[in-house]
Order: sequence, then structure tokens, then C-alpha cells
Amino acid sequence: MNTERENPGRASLADPLDVEGAGRLLRLATLGNELGARNAAEESRELAARVSEGRFYLACIGQFKRGKSTLINALVGEPVLPVGVVPVTAVPTVVRYGPQKQARIKFRDGAWQSIAVSDLELYVAEEHNSQNSKGVIGAEVFLPGGLLATGMCIVDTPGLGSVFTGNTAATQAFVPHIDAALVVVGADPPLAGEELAMVEAMGRRVGSLIVVLNKADRTSDVERAAAAEFTRQVLERSLQRPAGAILEVSAAERLENREPDRDWAKLQALLQGLVEDSGRKLVQAACERGVQRLSEQLLAIVLEEREALERPIEESERRIAALTATIADAERSMREVEFLWMAEQRRLSDLFVTRHKEFIRSTLPQAQVEFGRAVRAAPRAMGPAHRRAVMSVAQGIAQRMVLPWLHAEQEAGELEYRQAAKRFVETANDFLRKLAESGIRELARMPNALDPESGFRTRSQFLFRDLIEIAQPASPLRWISDLVLGLVGARGAIERDGRDFLERLLEVNCSRVQNDVLKRVEESRGKLQAEIRKLLHEVSRIALEALAHGREAQAAGASAVEAARKRLDRLEEEIARISRARIP
Repeated sequence: MNTERENPGRASLADPLDVEGAGRLLRLATLGNELGARNAAEESRELAARVSEGRFYLACIGQFKRGKSTLINALVGEPVLPVGVVPVTAVPTVVRYGPQKQARIKFRDGAWQSIAVSDLELYVAEEHNSQNSKGVIGAEVFLPGGLLATGMCIVDTPGLGSVFTGNTAATQAFVPHIDAALVVVGADPPLAGEELAMVEAMGRRVGSLIVVLNKADRTSDVERAAAAEFTRQVLERSLQRPAGAILEVSAAERLENREPDRDWAKLQALLQGLVEDSGRKLVQAACERGVQRLSEQLLAIVLEEREALERPIEESERRIAALTATIADAERSMREVEFLWMAEQRRLSDLFVTRHKEFIRSTLPQAQVEFGRAVRAAPRAMGPAHRRAVMSVAQGIAQRMVLPWLHAEQEAGELEYRQAAKRFVETANDFLRKLAESGIRELARMPNALDPESGFRTRSQFLFRDLIEIAQPASPLRWISDLVLGLVGARGAIERDGRDFLERLLEVNCSRVQNDVLKRVEESRGKLQAEIRKLLHEVSRIALEALAHGREAQAAGASAVEAARKRLDRLEEEIARISRARIP
């Protein structure tokens, strides 16, 4: 099994300030282990490895089918990332420097497994890893040379929504480590609502945004100019800062060494400039963010340990009992919050049912007229062939009529979903604030600012369904029946089946947005409840461990208590010193 040390992330020597920052993080990891904070210690070690190697993360963000993976392949000069598949397992894939071309996968138990680069899609593509049944939480590809040797790591995700939505703990944890963003947009549509939300969220975290209009070979000059101007205006209005040049490229042309180069040289120059002008600063900023975050976690544990040590055991036990009872009450009170969330789900369901019915009412008559006209104009064929032709006509009409409506409906659905997710988090934060004000000091220290962009939002699984399986003869008997109908010229039964099939296509696909939104709302609600329970569990665990340590020291006598107090003073002083020692 590979480790960070076995896979160096940088070809050049690390900057002295990186070495200093990594040392601070490694010391925090040691202090975390001493305090029993295993998660904080592990995160400190991982960040220290990144900082010591001078690695910074450039996230490639944009909607699915923008060509992000192809663009990354073009940037590194070879097709290492799978394309043409549906990578919806929501695990970040990091392309980084390594002396040899190889890949590895990280599983939920923390174990890494080396794989051939050609096997990557077996783990990150839905086609081969349905609903992430293999338990993958991360993937890395190592390549020698190029920009990667400067410390730049390029992050590919299935529409970075997956990083923000927190489909897994790994993706939630990865968000703070992103340092710069390569925003990949298109011309049709130029910038969708969900993409803009991603860019807004990323813009709040990073200062360096490079915007690329990909697939420039598939649009006209006029279309690209209009899309670039629209994208610039929307981004500047949203981010409240200049968006910079919108670079027009074709990753496919670049990979195939086809002309023209378009803005490819400008893109490479911007990335090189990012390395030279900002790369070191990005690494150092990541180091500082990590040090401050981890120091705060460890100092909270020190405070809890000291209070448990200095209080009488009976008082600590009463506090633990009160904490346990309050958490139990909180669990019961969560049902009231759940009722509010369920009411929101019912409201969304009613809204989309009404929109669905209105579309069917206005569209079905026209669709049936077009169907009849198309069937009458189609060449005559034998029964089974006639059925295939009729069903194909139904599918074509359904797609032509439904897809434009679905696009607008999906935009509306995304907006409704984001608003629902925001209301969910606001309700949860109100719940946590009430707990923090309950008079239990341990709960007052609990984080109570859940963020909808760092969790609780789930990626859309929206797809058009052609229902091809029911368009074919269901059995040999049906095939023979169709053949007989064709021989006697009685094709009306087949055409009636075609009309029924057309109506079913419209009905099923009009329900897709509704079902997708409601499923995502349900998943977000579940994640939110799980996050609240995790916070409560962590507060309880820290308090119980502090009580156990306090009881053990007090049982050993005054000298043991004094030794434990001095140990905590030492830990607190050292953590505070590490936190204060900012990089100049």
C-alpha cells in the first residue's frame, strides 16, 4: 500500500517556509495524538505532507459534460482521466506529480490501493461502480513533468457540486484544501444556475479564478462571443469583482494536435503565472488555514480536560448526566424539526405536480396530432418492423417536446432545491443555537454554523428516460401477434400502443424533475440530521473522556492532579504558540 512519502508530490525542493509550516502541522499532529484527537492528528499529518511538498490544488469546476476531464487530459498531455462515462461516485480525483505514471484509490477504511491508470474508471465511473458500491472516497493519478512538477495538483470532480454537496465525508473535508479554480463553461447554455452557485461558493474561498469556454470548435464565432460576454457579466455581477478574460479553447483539438490553438497558449501562460506568482502564497495560505482550524479544535479539548480535572468528580458526573439528558431531549426535539422539513417536501411535491399536469394538459394533444401525422407518412413495414418504427416516432416526438421544457424545469427545480436546502440549514442552526443556550457549557462550545455549501446538498441524478425496454415486443408471442397484424393489414393495434407509449414517455419524463428534487431534498435532510447527531456525539465523547481522565487523576492523589494540570498548561501553551507563529 502506498503512502504520501512513497509518492512525492513535487519535483523541486520545498521552500523553507513550507518546511516550517509542515513542522508546525506535524507538531499539532503529535499534540493531537497526546490529547486523543485522532481525526485532527490525521488531518494535520496529511496537510503537513502537502505543505512540505509545496502542493496546491487547482479545482476544475463546471457542469457535467463541459469537458472538464478532457481539458485536464489536454493540460497534462495525455488521456489519463476517463471521458465519455458518467463519473457520479462524487470522489475527487487529484492529478499530481510523481516520478512514475501510476494511480491509486482510497477506500472508506483509509486504505490506499495502487491501480493501473487505465483501470481508473472502474472506481470513479457509475457504469463500473454503481452508487459507489466499492466504497471509494478518493483517487489520485501521478504523472512526471510539466506543470505538476511545480507543485500544482489539478482536481477533477463530477461537476464540483459533488465537493460542495458533501456526498461523502471525504469530499466535505477536501473543500478547505482548494486554493484556485479553473471554471469551465460552455456556449449552450453559457452558465447554468447550478454552475453559478458553484462559482459563487468557490469565489468566496479562493482569489484565483481562471474562466475557460471549452468546446470552442463546436460553436460559431458569434455564439462564442455572445456566451463569453454573458458569462463575464454574470460572474462580475455575482462575484463583485472583475472576471478577467474568458479563454476560448478546445481540449479535444489540443489532445488530437489539431489546429487552431485558439487561446491555449494564454491558458498555459496563466497557469504558469499562477505557479510563479501565487503558488507559494496558496500553499502558505492553506497551511495557515489548517493551523488555525486544528489549533482551535485542540484548545477546546484542553479546556474540557482542565475543567473536568478541577471540578469535583460528583459535579462532573452531574454535568455529564445533564449533558446526556439534554442530548436525549435534543434527539426527541429533532422530530419537530423533521416535521417542518417534511412539510417543505410536501410543498415542493405539490408545486411540481401542478407544473407537471399543466405541461401534459397543454402538450399531449399536440403530441398526439404530430404522432398521427408522422405514422401516416412513414413507409409501411411488416408488423414487428412497424412496431419499432412507431415506437421510434413516439420517442422522437417525446424528446423534441419534453427536453426544452425539462431544461427550464430543471433550472426551476435546482432553484427550489437550493432554497429548500438553505431553509433546512437555517432551521438546523436555530436548533443548535437553542442547544448552545441551554446552560450546558459543553454544548455552548459546539460548532453551530452549518453551511449549506459545505454539506447537505446532493448532486442531481436527472436523466431523460427513453423507456426503450417497453418499446420492444415483450415476448415471442407479442412478436408473432405483430407479424400477424402486419400480414392482415391491421396495424391499428400497434399504433394505439404507440400512442399509449407516447403518453407514458411524456408522463414519466415530466415527473423526472419532481422525483429528482424530492430525492435530493430527502438525502439532504438525512445528511443534515446525521451531521447534527455527529456534533452531539463528539461533544459527548470529549466530555466523557475528560471525565475519565479527571477521575483517574483525582483517584491517584493531589500530585497526579497537579501533574495533569501542568501537562494541560504545557499543551495549551504550545498549541497557542503554534497558532500565533504566522508565516510572514
